[in-house]
This record gives sequence, C-alpha cells and structure tokens, in this order.
Amino acid sequence: MIRIFNHYVHRAALRGMMSDVALAILVAIGAIAFLAGDAMHSMPLTGTHVVSFAACLFVINSASGLYEIGANGGPSRALARAIVVLMVALPLAYIIFGLLPTDSSSRTAVQTTVMAGVAALVLRRVYISNWNVVPRTRTRILVFGAGPAAQVVGNTLKASDPNALIVGYVPGPNEPEIAVPAGEVLTPSGTLVETAKHFRVDEIVVALTERRAGSMPLRQLLDCKLSGIKFYDLNSHFEKTLGQIRIDYLNASWLIFGDGFNQGTLRTAVKRVFDIVCALILTVLSAPIMAITALLIKLESPGPMLYRQERVGQANKTFFVTKFRSMRTDAEKDGKPQWATTNDSRVTRVGNVIRKLRIDELPQLFNVLKGEMSLVGPRPERPFFVEQLTKDIPFYAVRHSVKPGLTGWAQVRYHYGSTVEDSQQKLQFDLYYVKNHTLFLDLVVLMETVGVVLTGKGAR
Repeated sequence: MIRIFNHYVHRAALRGMMSDVALAILVAIGAIAFLAGDAMHSMPLTGTHVVSFAACLFVINSASGLYEIGANGGPSRALARAIVVLMVALPLAYIIFGLLPTDSSSRTAVQTTVMAGVAALVLRRVYISNWNVVPRTRTRILVFGAGPAAQVVGNTLKASDPNALIVGYVPGPNEPEIAVPAGEVLTPSGTLVETAKHFRVDEIVVALTERRAGSMPLRQLLDCKLSGIKFYDLNSHFEKTLGQIRIDYLNASWLIFGDGFNQGTLRTAVKRVFDIVCALILTVLSAPIMAITALLIKLESPGPMLYRQERVGQANKTFFVTKFRSMRTDAEKDGKPQWATTNDSRVTRVGNVIRKLRIDELPQLFNVLKGEMSLVGPRPERPFFVEQLTKDIPFYAVRHSVKPGLTGWAQVRYHYGSTVEDSQQKLQFDLYYVKNHTLFLDLVVLMETVGVVLTGKGAR
C-alpha cells in the first residue's frame, strides 16, 4: 500500500491506473500519427484531444471500480462494469476525436481505431483484475499472534488483498488460545527478527489478544524496525488494508497520539471553496433533472415535492436537510422515526427510481451552499437515532467533528444501514474519513460515487 495525502492506495491499483493512462495516450497518438498523418503539424490541438481522452478514460474506469483490489465481485460483475464503461467511453472517444483538425476520412479512421483501442484496454483491465490476480511478487506478511485477533487479520488479508501472502503466525508469549489453523503456526527460528529474516518477511502485523506485561516484546519489535521490516498494530493494519478503523480493537490513546484528524484553517477553507464551486456546477447541470423529478412527484401523489427533516451536523448542531419526497406523506404517521428498509412499502414508484439513482439527494446541494453540509463527509443522521447510537456505539460522536456530506467514504464502501449493527460498520469507515480526510480523498469518494449511482449499489 502507498499512502498518498493520508489515503492508502494499493500499489497494484496505482500501477494499473498508470499503465492504462500510458496505453491510452499511446493508442491515441499512434492512431493520429499513422492514420491522420499530421500529428506533429497539429500537435497543440492534438495534444488537447489526447489528454482529454486519457483523463476521461481514467475517471470512467476509476468510477466503475475496475481498479478495486480483491473486491470485484467475480468475472460476471467485472464484465457488467466493463459494459457500463464501454457505453460511456466509446461515445466519448468518438466525440473527442471527431473534433480533430484533419480531413473526414482520416478523422473517421482515427475514431474507429481509438474506439477499438478503448475496448481492448477495458477488456484487458477486466482480465487482469479477475483472471490474473496473483502478481509475480507478493508482500510477505508475518502475523505476530495466533488468537482471535490474529484470525481476523488473516481472514481480512485473504479476502481483501490478493497481493498479500501470509507466511504464517507466531504465537505471543502469553497467548491464551490458538484460533488460527494449526498448520499455519510457525516454529520461531530464534528471535522475532531472526524468524522474520528466515521467512523473508516484508511486514509484520502485531495481532496479540493479550497485551499485559511480558506479552509485547518491545525490544524484538524495535529490532525488526531497525532491520528494515515494517510492522503495524491492529488499528493501523485495518486502516491500511480496509480503509476503516475497527472500533472492536480501538482505544482512545491510539486516536489521541496517532496522526490525522487535521481540521486546520487552510484545510477548512480549501474544502469550503471546493464545495461551493462543485455545488454550483452540479446545481446548474442537474436543474433539468430536478425540474422533471418535481413534476413526476407531483403527478404521482398528493403532497409536497420536497420535504425537510431535522438532522445532526458538525459539533452536534441540528439543521434541516432538504430532499425530494420519495415516500408517502403518511410514512411516519405514528410519529416514531423509522429506518428505511429494503423494498420499503412506504416508498412511492417515483421514489423508488429516484432513490436508486440518488436523485432524491440533489436538493441537498442547497444545504451545501448554505454551509450546513459538505459534498463529502459522514451522512447526517436524525437526532432520535444519534442519541441511540451514541449510547450503543463507542466513538460515534467523533463523526460529528466534521460537516456531514452529500456522499461519503462510508456510503461508497458499505450498503445502506438500517440497524445499529449497520451503523457500527459504517462508523468504522466514517472514522477513517474523519482521520484522513483531504481534498484527494474527497475526489476519490466523488469518483466512486459516480459508480455507485450507475449501479444503484446500496439504494433503499
């Protein structure tokens, strides 16, 4: 994993992005040079087309999830994503290279060649992501511990990171029980650093269930670090590998003394400017969609087109969020707040469509412009649920240290939550965002949100 502006990006994903952009540029330049014959003569304009094409393909591939590591959902889902990518990328390539400053026959040849190249690049990416997942060189990981915590670490790595190779588990000095497979428990070759060198270990994950005096060999861990072997504690492991901060292994001191949680004036100002500019652009672009949605809601059922609901924002201050009405007007006729559920009978026919496409959220752009929300952040909850969840879930209040968002890291990483358990899972992603949020992570979330909208993932 590589940390870019506090956000962890998988090396394989980064290599895939860079190689695809390079190949896209080569395909475009090659087509222009050999078929149009005037690439050098029209280089200023040609360069604009090539860069625009490569940038669009990168954004489309990223938003569709083609670069996700270990979470592609199998070949069928990857092929479905590829079809969506091609439906968007092929017309874009046709339009972009249809504006080349050359004669019509050469222009058509370039368009055809580039579109064929796009199809080949996308299918290549699908193949690499699903049928060639084991790289030539894998990160060799030793798990220090053999109890329940070590078992969770091992299961996480095997499920989420095909580039990770667990060489085995070394039980701690006072390990109360062995929970990992007996065949994967290693016999130490001397000290921990000697064992790590013997098995050519790149990283050590410290997953000790017992941490009382004598259970944590600090001197041996220091020797590992001085020998160039990286090691991570449980919280850092989950943060790096899953993009979440697990609250079942979390303590307040890790949050207090660790890095992150930068809420400085500069960061706040940059985020606010970014929110205003993007919200204005999105409001203008989505105005026709909002007008049509309002009309359809009015035609289907009596009642207001919009509804306002109290939510909890930054520093626990409440505000009223605005959304398109997607439920019947008597959805909560008993006055008791309820979570939305799958196939909720309270949702209207129009409401079902706009929820899947996230159109019901568009009026919240005005909350962003007012400064009550941000484009990216934890989703705002109702006071009734916040009071309940704060009592039931440790560290839940931490998510209110930043502005709530129209979309968020938890929204693109986890399905819609309708229980306390779901809220706990989403909180772990929210904590990661609050700890590591930067403009770069906001851009990542926005790109992934496009993919969520296109697939309807997690809608209720």
